[in-house]
Amino acid sequence: MNEMKEIYSAPLTPRSGTITPRSGTMTPPNPRPVPTTAPSSQYHSPSLSRSPLLSFNENGEPVNVVKGPTSKTPKGSRSRTPVQFISPLASPLRRAITPIASPLRRAITPIASPIRKALNMTKLDPQDAWLPITESRNGNAFYAAFHTLCSGIGIQALVLPVAFTILGWTWGIICLTLIFAWQLYTLYLLVQLHESTETGLRYSRYFSLCMAAFGEKAGKLLAMFPYMYLSAGTCTLLISIAGSTCKIFFQIACGQECTAKHLTLTEWYLVFTCAAVILSQLPNMNSIAGVSLVGAVTAVAYITIIWVISVAKHSLPAVSYEPIRYSSDVKNVFSVLNALGIIAFAFRGHNLVLEIQATMPSSEKHPSRVPMWKGTQAAYVLIAMCLYPLAIGGYWAYGNSIPQDGGGMLTALYQFHGRDTSQFVLGLTSFFVIINALSSFQIYGMPMFDDLESKYTMRKKRPCPWWLRALFRALCGFICFFFAVAFPFIASFAGLIGGIALPITLAYPCFIWVVMKKPKVYSPMWCLNWGLGILGMILSGLMIAAGIYVVIANGVEFHFFKPH
Repeated sequence: MNEMKEIYSAPLTPRSGTITPRSGTMTPPNPRPVPTTAPSSQYHSPSLSRSPLLSFNENGEPVNVVKGPTSKTPKGSRSRTPVQFISPLASPLRRAITPIASPLRRAITPIASPIRKALNMTKLDPQDAWLPITESRNGNAFYAAFHTLCSGIGIQALVLPVAFTILGWTWGIICLTLIFAWQLYTLYLLVQLHESTETGLRYSRYFSLCMAAFGEKAGKLLAMFPYMYLSAGTCTLLISIAGSTCKIFFQIACGQECTAKHLTLTEWYLVFTCAAVILSQLPNMNSIAGVSLVGAVTAVAYITIIWVISVAKHSLPAVSYEPIRYSSDVKNVFSVLNALGIIAFAFRGHNLVLEIQATMPSSEKHPSRVPMWKGTQAAYVLIAMCLYPLAIGGYWAYGNSIPQDGGGMLTALYQFHGRDTSQFVLGLTSFFVIINALSSFQIYGMPMFDDLESKYTMRKKRPCPWWLRALFRALCGFICFFFAVAFPFIASFAGLIGGIALPITLAYPCFIWVVMKKPKVYSPMWCLNWGLGILGMILSGLMIAAGIYVVIANGVEFHFFKPH
């Protein structure tokens, strides 16, 4: 009656260790470790697996230690997976709730089901609990909607009417709709790919998913530059546009008769960067959910104000809606491709989808893809309600007179309606732009912060101290400030930036789906994803070439270290 049964587990990927069994320990009759399902209470842990680490001997074999009443933990050893004893006299209720495969559990989840395989094969990654993206996993559908809306809409949408000046009414609306549907489909693919039912892994970062699909070397080669460019490049662009808007806001608030000393544009860049660095000290992705909510609300607010004022003031006198054409056919083709790049540039945030979903808990009954997709759908309904009126209304109001610089509709508002519009409304619009840029900086900077901290934790095997975390984030912020001052003309490269970022948004998710899900060859899903992926890569190459050509042909004033 006093016979005891031992339950033990081991991860599929053993970690090195030096702990050996002590005398008096119980060893299982079968030396091979038997994987078991983690208790349901541990599904919400940062790696969707059991958080304590096991110990291993010098040969990499797991060592399971059962400590007696007088045993002590050897010095320098890590925490071991607790050994559970199930008494033969245990009640049926106790057996029903044990993590072993009881008859009730087998009936609920068949042994051969993919979900059960995933839960039995979950791998340990203690680093997840130390990094800002995965440090907290208590997110929900509301948090997902806030983050997705804040990252998916912003200043880059203000240049959408510029694309219509090349494409015209019909093709402008058709291309906008097709790209919107295309990127929404790839967003759905990424949400579904976050959790693997075959390996039990949660791909919490876009970069890690690319390496899992394409291999470590190919994944780094294909995804590293556009992924980090979308993070650091967007933060640099936010500093550039928000700094300029800060200067305009100060002039409006101060008035024409103001005698206060005006700061230079570089000093306004620095003011915005300091505010962004201070706000970036929030520890993890979930902690900035409120910041993302503010950013989402202000983005919807200033975009609505801009297109409503532009439409209410009626179109400009002698406005022209004829698509701009050039004498050279080559220049016309490249202009069309550059316009497509501008539309693609308006849809951002795919590089943050997996990171946002990583902040949610996940279990067998409640996978994270369900609340993530609900939040994403709500966010993109609002995004569509903002982008279509902005593009159509802005083009109707200004036609081919829309400014071609990075400001787009914001510049047009100040240029054409700066005198006949209330200064309070103009100031409020500028203020909303600044707050949205400040909020977007936090979520787009999170991959940079996470990457720097992961290098430290991998080397030191411990979390970053608070002072080093603060130093890392300040370093990232001021590096972006340096590039914003050194290359203040970056906002003029909207089409080129859209071409560089297009594979992350439209192509890679399709290829990853084929590699990870392995659909039947020549099936509808196989053909659809291969077709969209190849088309996305072709368009990316053409848009990059077109963006470079348009910059050279139209001329861009390269004023290094002289923002104005």
